[in-house]
Amino acid sequence: MAASGPQPPSAPSSSAPPSSSAPPAPAPSASRGLQRVWQTRGWAAWALWPVSLVYGALVRTRQGLYRAGWLQSEHPGRPVVVVGNVIAGGAGKTPVVIALVRHLQARGLRAGVISRGYGRSTTDCRAVTPDSPASEVGDEPALIAQSFATGPSGVGVPVFVAPQRITAARALLAAHPDTDVIVCDDGLQHLAFKRDLEICIFNDQGIGNGFLLPAGPLREPWPRTVDWVLHAGGNVPAPTKNQAPAFGMQRDLAYFALRSDGTQVPLSQLHDQPLHAVAAVARPEDFFAMLQAKGLTLAQTEPLPDHYDFYSWKRLSDKRYTLICTEKDAVKLWAQHPDALAVPLQVLIDPAFFVALDARLDRCLAAAPMPPTPPTPPLSSPSA
Repeated sequence: MAASGPQPPSAPSSSAPPSSSAPPAPAPSASRGLQRVWQTRGWAAWALWPVSLVYGALVRTRQGLYRAGWLQSEHPGRPVVVVGNVIAGGAGKTPVVIALVRHLQARGLRAGVISRGYGRSTTDCRAVTPDSPASEVGDEPALIAQSFATGPSGVGVPVFVAPQRITAARALLAAHPDTDVIVCDDGLQHLAFKRDLEICIFNDQGIGNGFLLPAGPLREPWPRTVDWVLHAGGNVPAPTKNQAPAFGMQRDLAYFALRSDGTQVPLSQLHDQPLHAVAAVARPEDFFAMLQAKGLTLAQTEPLPDHYDFYSWKRLSDKRYTLICTEKDAVKLWAQHPDALAVPLQVLIDPAFFVALDARLDRCLAAAPMPPTPPTPPLSSPSA
């Protein structure tokens, strides 16, 4: 891998839902409060700073154990690209994974995706299909699988989840031995999984106050060694000596919304309708602002905790309001509210990034041995 990154600017589920007596969705006020604390070095951040020193010592110790060989990393035998971040909260990893896989497909490469499957109710290794319940595989893996079942390429992509990424990678290769490249959705800090290329993503808040958790948003000290940095919005800082190349990317909503049956509704048809917008993502206010920027009227906005399962969610607004949500939330919300509309998030990445990626990836592919198919680990049926 290359150098340290530059300093960034400061289909309905078949699962039965739980009982209708479940409590209403909690408001994510604590999460939003932490986000505010993490942007400045105010009194609350300084009060948490001693705890962040302990956290940092633990992180560095763990990293040192891997460097010294006391803890082992394993490689699956195919080129691995990890897409992740070093900040807590959303930075737009999953849309980048989707864009990256589509780019690889356009090159004629067979890509597979692995993930931990954050927030799922299961703990095994399993394949993710377009029909997999998000509660069993995680909302982001479910979204990735559905995107390639209905997306512009029309070509499906194998997606596997497991607590250990190496387990997911081995299962993927056992089922799809012709896979050329493995893309890992999140996992910069999962050092047990050896990788070839790393992409670190920042949102427009960058590293915030620069403190480690819990005083700041950093999961690990920054800068750290990565191959490329992608910045969403704002100015892209020029890399200095020994720093990884940085590229810009723009995030925007599609010009249409999706119904649960996969058909599209142009956003222009919604301009005169009062909407109830729901978002269970790390930064729901960004989604609401993007909807308004498209000329939509939000009669009610409802932020919910990231990865909220929606089983206990009750519609609070007037039912005459059209329900609108993110594509990530729709993989769960459509099971109970098939009338909801989902607006996809699209990313436009600097073409120079893909030129740099292709050059490095070609070298990885040329050097990669073609090992025998690894043994199949225990794998559950998606419908189990």
